[in-house]
Amino acid sequence: MDRVKKAIGYWCGDIRNYGYRGENVGVAVLDTGIAPHPDFKGRILAFKDCVNGKKTLYDDSGHGTHVAGILAGDGKASKGILTGMAPGARLCIVKVLNERGEGDVGHILDGIQWIREYERKLGLRVVNISVGAKAGIDGEKEERLLKAVEALWDMGLTVVVSAGNYGPKKGTIAVPGTSRKVITVGAVKDGADPGCSGNGPTGECIVKPDLVAPGYQIISCNNVSYQARKPYTVKSGSSMATPVVSGAVALLLSKYPDMSNVEVKLKLRQSCERIPGKSAETGWGMLRMDRLMV
Repeated sequence: MDRVKKAIGYWCGDIRNYGYRGENVGVAVLDTGIAPHPDFKGRILAFKDCVNGKKTLYDDSGHGTHVAGILAGDGKASKGILTGMAPGARLCIVKVLNERGEGDVGHILDGIQWIREYERKLGLRVVNISVGAKAGIDGEKEERLLKAVEALWDMGLTVVVSAGNYGPKKGTIAVPGTSRKVITVGAVKDGADPGCSGNGPTGECIVKPDLVAPGYQIISCNNVSYQARKPYTVKSGSSMATPVVSGAVALLLSKYPDMSNVEVKLKLRQSCERIPGKSAETGWGMLRMDRLMV
């Protein structure tokens, strides 16, 4: 949140200068769920629990709440100081991971299928998947997962996926970030160091990640104790960088609502700042909001 802004600000200035908040953009977040945090009040369109089948909002891990906060928290619990990237965006939360942040491929596929059924009704434009399996999982499961996320892309949704944290060795992009269609996001520390963020190329020699964003020591919404003066917490990883990009896409779509997902991807590619000597680890380069929003 404030650290997200500082890190992004190093490259592009304050995101609040662009005049858009992600209004009228629906974003699906596949993760561990979401807590009924004040920073999301009135903007959660739907909640689907593919793990335990519960009907009310909850997050027994904290990962999903943190991700959603980076993407779309409005900072209410901090009096507007700690806002996310797109504080006006509407959220559709799909719980596909358990309390340990682990997921069964079947649950993830169920979540994706649910999105396919309800995306038009909910007005979804973006899907954030801060979830990834280590390369080399069962071949059939990998193929099914890749086909599922690409089906979302083919429907016109902008699918933004984590590169995973299995790096920095080559060939460590998490599945489904290995898909050539979706937008795969890696994380960087200060000084553009990718750290343990997943690194390509993929098994099909595709350069991944597509781009990178700040993902280390990020302050965002806490799933517990927010009523006990602990509304925020700190986490790191490519899971945190992914909603930075998803939030940026929501801002872009609030300015240009007729943009297709292919046009969004091209705009991201054209607007990133390349990082000298690290193109293999950082793809197109660092997200640059000032270039993206023109």
